[in-house]
Amino acid sequence: MSDTQARERITVYSDYVCPFCYLGRQSLDRYQTERAEPLAVDWQPFDLRAGKRDADGTIDHSVDDGKGDDYYAQARENVRRLGEEYDVDLAQEIATDVDSRPAQAVSYRVKETEDYETWLAFDRAVFEALWTDGRDIGEADVLVDCAEAADLDPAVVRSALADDDLFARVDEQFEAAQKRGITGVPTFAYDGHAARGAVPPEQLRRLVEGN
Repeated sequence: MSDTQARERITVYSDYVCPFCYLGRQSLDRYQTERAEPLAVDWQPFDLRAGKRDADGTIDHSVDDGKGDDYYAQARENVRRLGEEYDVDLAQEIATDVDSRPAQAVSYRVKETEDYETWLAFDRAVFEALWTDGRDIGEADVLVDCAEAADLDPAVVRSALADDDLFARVDEQFEAAQKRGITGVPTFAYDGHAARGAVPPEQLRRLVEGN
């Protein structure tokens, strides 16, 4: 993403399976449209399922993560409220059965090898596939469709999904985020300050502009 170096950037830690990450990006889009200068997204992956993963990377859904019915009921209510606030029609409110690790690996490969606009188009396609279309972004065919939506060669997806070293690097990014103190997503970071959650555009403005 060499072309982002000349742009002002906001770092965004997120996981595609987090509805608040999707909604937070809607808020960021609104803030970006208000700015005279472009603001690029420096995406950093985060794994909400890390505590449930086995050594082979698969998710063990039987692991108790402390999130019971009350937690998910409140989360669904908050998703519905923010969806209305940001005028977003979501196909689903929670995606607990979807594994985003494959999507994050492909996105990381695209970020490493393609220009910023291509990565951004792929990133948006993944979010929309899950939250607008209700598709499983853990499936290779869905990620191929996301690649095609971003004018990428579908072979990029197949190659990334078969690359164990790539998955290891992405896992290292997950761990690095935790070591930086990132405990939840989305987290927006700028110039040593951070805002967590699908915060409104005016809060993102204060984060970046200080007023």
